[in-house]
Amino acid sequence: MKDELQNTVPAPISFWQAFWFWLKLGFISFGGPAGQISIMHQELVENRRWISEKRFLHALNYCMVLPGPEAQQLATYIGWLMHRTWGGVVAGALFVLPSLFILIFLSWIYIAYGDVSWVAGLFYGIKPAVTAIVLQAAHRIGSRALKNNILWALAGASFVAIFALNLPFPLIVLGAALIGYFGGRYAPNIFNASAGHGDAKKSYGAALIDDNTPTPTHAIFSWSKFALVFVVGIVLWLIPMGILCAIFGWQHDFTQMAWFFTKAALLTFGGAYAVLPYVYQGAVGHYQWLTPTQMIDGLALGETTPGPLIMVVAFVGFVGGYVKALLGAEHLFLSGALAASLVTWFTFLPSFIFILAGGPFVETTHNNLKFTAPLTAITAAVVGVILNLALFFGYHVLWPQGFSGHFDIGAAVIAVAAAIALFKYKRNVIHVIGAAALIGLAIKTFL
Repeated sequence: MKDELQNTVPAPISFWQAFWFWLKLGFISFGGPAGQISIMHQELVENRRWISEKRFLHALNYCMVLPGPEAQQLATYIGWLMHRTWGGVVAGALFVLPSLFILIFLSWIYIAYGDVSWVAGLFYGIKPAVTAIVLQAAHRIGSRALKNNILWALAGASFVAIFALNLPFPLIVLGAALIGYFGGRYAPNIFNASAGHGDAKKSYGAALIDDNTPTPTHAIFSWSKFALVFVVGIVLWLIPMGILCAIFGWQHDFTQMAWFFTKAALLTFGGAYAVLPYVYQGAVGHYQWLTPTQMIDGLALGETTPGPLIMVVAFVGFVGGYVKALLGAEHLFLSGALAASLVTWFTFLPSFIFILAGGPFVETTHNNLKFTAPLTAITAAVVGVILNLALFFGYHVLWPQGFSGHFDIGAAVIAVAAAIALFKYKRNVIHVIGAAALIGLAIKTFL
């Protein structure tokens, strides 16, 4: 009976059914890109079967090579593939908006009252759970993507490159893409996404968008649609920028925030960690929108709230607008909220353009080895990068003051319990995060 159900294609999903899922995802997308991708894989590939493993990874690989937050772009891509342009806009926007509202609220508490202790208690439990989630993401993607010894070796080399040699993520992706390109030409069986012993592994069943599902009409590439998306995107950038210049002038902080975070959005190759030094240098050093201590506190909030880590820019904008009273001393909260909203708009707008313009091209290549082989190699390399991220999280969670400081036993217990719940008992990621948050709050409150 279970096999029959798996072989049955799920019922079509309406726009509003998808809307409620994307809204929920926006509130539970903890764990940075690896944790968020893990949640989407579990929900969309394994549980709901909206999209097949192969199509999911093909879309993910495209998002990996773009500047911007790959998890948010992946949500946009899948939403667009299922329900056209508005499906993509809604999926991508709902991935960000809950985080924006939460960060505006927490930023206001932080800057106005300086007390987020109850939040710290919740996130004391969430952080070690996130470490287990990231580790599970490496295992899940690795077990499906590493189909032969060459791909395993590529994942290992990627881990060594980022962990031991500290090579930048874009360089690792480029190197993997080149290996995949030449490998696809000279050893196609190794880099064929549908070849290898991985095929014999567990199948999640028929999906709405399956391996061989024809490309929907709206996802077929044409130069006219490509140009239209870029023109609309430029207009959506020019209108608010023009309004800011007309009302406040080019040198005003609102306008400079819009310009600075537009540049930051186009430099975020390799994820948020790669662009944070640039944001720090500009926001703290050049514009002095906030202090170094405030930037570190903002990063802590960004890491432990749902949504992309790059949403720390909302904190930067809020603090800058609030402290500088950009709308006057009587409108401090409004100043901060407007600044946070502006920087979020200009940071994420390019991501929507990249997906809606480039998605049709990617969809036309998902069975073309010339294009899929580099992406297969990138997937293998990403497994090593995710493993490195799990170790990075684990180090900072278990030794919060570094190896010379104390070992956090409470965090270790939560991390091990979360790992057992995920790996052995196959518990839902959302339930694990919720339980860990409550345990963390109890530890910080009563111990």
